[in-house]
Amino acid sequence: MSSAHAVTPERVMQLGLGFWGSKTLLSAIELGLFTELATGPLTAAELTARLNLHQRSARDFFDTLVSLGMLERKGDRYQNTAETSQFLVRMSPSYIGGMLEMANERLYPFWGSLTEALQTGAPQNEAKTGGPGLFENLYSDPKKLRLFLGAMTGLSFGAARAIAEKFPWKDYKTVVDVGGAQGGLLVQLCLAHSHLRGTNFDLPTVGPIFDEYAASHGLSDRLTFQNGNFFEEPLPSTDVITMGHILHDWNLEQKCMLIEKAYKALPSGGALIVFESLIDDERRMNTFGLLMSLNMLIETPGGFDYTGKDCTEWMRAAGFRETRVEHLMGPDSMVVGIK
Repeated sequence: MSSAHAVTPERVMQLGLGFWGSKTLLSAIELGLFTELATGPLTAAELTARLNLHQRSARDFFDTLVSLGMLERKGDRYQNTAETSQFLVRMSPSYIGGMLEMANERLYPFWGSLTEALQTGAPQNEAKTGGPGLFENLYSDPKKLRLFLGAMTGLSFGAARAIAEKFPWKDYKTVVDVGGAQGGLLVQLCLAHSHLRGTNFDLPTVGPIFDEYAASHGLSDRLTFQNGNFFEEPLPSTDVITMGHILHDWNLEQKCMLIEKAYKALPSGGALIVFESLIDDERRMNTFGLLMSLNMLIETPGGFDYTGKDCTEWMRAAGFRETRVEHLMGPDSMVVGIK
């Protein structure tokens, strides 16, 4: 083998120690570093004081973030990058930090038990120590619920805008988002299409958070909340049903049952849109979708992520006559079924 193509351990080490960089970013979000820089650049001394850090490693911490591409340094002053100022400042409408705050608080420690999860097939979250499962835990604590719902809005923000653009909404009047959380998708759809009316079908504790979010976008007259448990009740009748980051939480039987419920709630010509980080059909490329499936192992008793081809087959089995898979953005794609 020529020396030009010598094998080096660099990629292995970078991935193996990837948690160093990951935790550095998560701690910066937890400390509110990017939010602190929203009003303008600060020196290391100013940042250290504002974030209440010990001076021993503060400079190394800031410069690590510079080298990771999460901060810029001009002279002796630090400032946000275009990405961190858009996505990691708490007041920003496209803040995705909620997802990362949750990752820091819950997933980071739970993923430490991945080996055990792979050997036992059992969740490694609060349920492992006899606590309530993921959703019981989140929905019973208002602070955690708000964080989670905000996380879901951030996670789906780009995909929601793409769905508003790529789906022929002019042919439909009403949409129900099943497990619509804070209302991120419905708000984007209604902002883009003034004729649409939307309903969020979710658990009662979500209602006030959804109403507040809809009102903050001036959409209270077109968006409504309907209490419901999608396992126990039929889904509301509507022209279009959306399920974003919902199906992957459940086992195969539950997935198929939810798709069948959607089929029953739709009129002839109605559409079901399922979107999440679909694994590519060859199961080689969408690393995020594959890792998300491992995250479902950590978080749920039976959940897993799946390919567009898998979802198409489930939709066909439920009776949908037409299906298509369309890329949205980043790791996210949607599967559309027409009844």
